[in-house]
Amino acid sequence: MLVLLGFAMVATFMALIMTKRMTPLLALILVPTIFGLFTGAGLGLGDMILEAVGQMAPTAALLMFAIAYFGIMIDVGLFDRLVNWIVRVVGHDPAKVVMGTALLTAVISLDGDGSTTFIVVTSALLPVYHRLGLSPVVLTCVAGLTNGTLNIVPWGGPTVRAAAALNVDAAEIFVPMIPSLLVGLAVVFVFAWFLGLAERRRLRREDPARWGRPEQRFNADSATSGGKVTSAGPGTGTGGAPGEPRRTGTGGSSGSGAGVGLLERTEAVTAATEGPDLSDTALDPNRDTLRPRLFVFNLVLTVVIMGLLIADIVPLAYLFMIGTALALLVNFPNVKKQAEVLGNHSSSIVAVVSMVFAAAVLTGVLTGTGMVEAMSQWLVDVIPDSMGPILAVLTGLISIPATFFMSNDAFYFGILPVLAETGAHYGIPAVDMARASITGQPVHMQSPLVPAILLLVSMAKVDLGDHHKKVLWRACIVALVMLASGVLFGVIGIYS
Repeated sequence: MLVLLGFAMVATFMALIMTKRMTPLLALILVPTIFGLFTGAGLGLGDMILEAVGQMAPTAALLMFAIAYFGIMIDVGLFDRLVNWIVRVVGHDPAKVVMGTALLTAVISLDGDGSTTFIVVTSALLPVYHRLGLSPVVLTCVAGLTNGTLNIVPWGGPTVRAAAALNVDAAEIFVPMIPSLLVGLAVVFVFAWFLGLAERRRLRREDPARWGRPEQRFNADSATSGGKVTSAGPGTGTGGAPGEPRRTGTGGSSGSGAGVGLLERTEAVTAATEGPDLSDTALDPNRDTLRPRLFVFNLVLTVVIMGLLIADIVPLAYLFMIGTALALLVNFPNVKKQAEVLGNHSSSIVAVVSMVFAAAVLTGVLTGTGMVEAMSQWLVDVIPDSMGPILAVLTGLISIPATFFMSNDAFYFGILPVLAETGAHYGIPAVDMARASITGQPVHMQSPLVPAILLLVSMAKVDLGDHHKKVLWRACIVALVMLASGVLFGVIGIYS
């Protein structure tokens, strides 16, 4: 009976949120409550749920202060110089522009919010792509891949959900996975480089005068009478509309291609390296929260926090509490301004933290009523003994398609607890199952169920199908590499 009720509860929860009949927050609270009553738990549900809430409090605290901290760092301009530097360094080289896209996305993704990341990256680099003639699909592909790989940071969605669902510390999941994350990012940068090279070759084929190698461009320029550029009057010259600049001499041809003028190419390059318009974005250069004089302090504070995070010598929740307090105190000494800055990020904080506490209802009912134990025992009877020792690896493989076709809430709160309890019968620690489960995130972030990716393709004016053609197979490779490296590094175990 408990097995049937447990699977029926998970199926109902998943169906309601996938069909958008109910928000995940409401489904996490109401569905387990109703099914918990059917088990005969009665008023005992309250104690089960409050116990689960207490266990999830550290995770909720981590989320709240990590989101606040990185939000403040964006507000005060910590990342502005990096954005400007990347745009300046990439210049007009297509390969460098694509690599810069990956680097910028990686840095902004540290705030754990995909929507903010894509707004900043698209606002900063899409004008450069347009001016150089690069495909916006390359931008969405690289940004989506990079953000999906970094989506496993402990203040992001999946790691927190896995920690909440399995009652483990988010730091225990994330910190040992850092080497696998770095390997995954290295694969992403390799993909970005080759995408950039492919764009460079395409542009050279389509417009060799503008994008040819330096010696080719020199020959094209010297083929005219000194490369002089004049302004054509009405009805004069060749290959240009009235009033357009043209080159004098005998070597040029009309239209585009080899006849494109030096001035036109120079203007295009200059335009490509101009700073993008970031008005009304998180990097608005005129926002009143900028603190340029405190840049060094904010940079040092962030580096120290990242170092302590990796060293894992201070609880992450407390680490970000201290970081947020210091950031507010130094950057905004005025009490009223401190409240205003925190209020600007309150919607993001409430949305995520409330989800964690709502998840306590589902995990509390699953555990307290004995559903998860009964369901896992049933799976133990069904799964062949030969596959039991590799259940963590199988969980990682399952997460790749599962998190694409369903939301993180459905997978981490509905399926992962059952798989983890099953793995426990084979001696597989819950934390190994959690680590394996987050390796599918590069694919998950490309799902049409993820609002952030819809925002990205919408801002870049890219068809979602075109985005998927370029990104999905690459995302699968990154996910598999992260899973394989986790096994090789010994953080995702195979137990005999």
